[in-house]
Amino acid sequence: MANRFWIVFGDIHERVEAVERIDEVRLAEGVFLSGDLTNIGTREGAGRIVSTVAAMNPRVLAQIGNMDTPVVERVLTEQGINVHAQVRDLGGGVCLAAVGYSTPTPFSTPSEVDEAQICQWTHDVLEGAGAFEQVILMVHTPPRGSVVDRLPSGVHVGSPGVRALIEKYQPNIVVTGHIHEGAGEERIGRSHVLNPGAFAHGGYVRIDETPSGLVAALRNVS
Repeated sequence: MANRFWIVFGDIHERVEAVERIDEVRLAEGVFLSGDLTNIGTREGAGRIVSTVAAMNPRVLAQIGNMDTPVVERVLTEQGINVHAQVRDLGGGVCLAAVGYSTPTPFSTPSEVDEAQICQWTHDVLEGAGAFEQVILMVHTPPRGSVVDRLPSGVHVGSPGVRALIEKYQPNIVVTGHIHEGAGEERIGRSHVLNPGAFAHGGYVRIDETPSGLVAALRNVS
């Protein structure tokens, strides 16, 4: 029997059509959308994005990012796929711990909360994931780091609190986003942290379940 794998991407910003060019998406155990499905989008826009992905693979889980509106979150909830601030059992001792929204930006986007709230949500899901052997943390706000939160100016804008929680709990895989220019990967202790960048540019993450644990890699739409 083939090992399970999952596909993760975000920062879609209503440009989701590239999912049709991910050859492996139909075979994935699930597809996780990490946030920013829309650009201050509507119910119709959110529905189109979810239905486009679900047509390729119906096992979709998603959360909103800072550019998504409350109505986008309602669409995810109504469809039973909203995982923000939740821990989902993926079977086989693996779980998804998910945190959407973002810390404040200079642009006053619709779904921003303060650092304390992001950290509380992150703490709660990582604490809740403690019973699982393998943990995937999907957090829209990147941790303060060396790569995944870096702007072109070189300034780092990630969350110090999220980084501290990753250092404490050491989830196996962390998939983040939000900072498109921070596409790349780094290590925080034993945690492998990946930012695939904006999906409009084709970036996504594949997470494989192997005999030695979860293994993640950055991929790009061919």
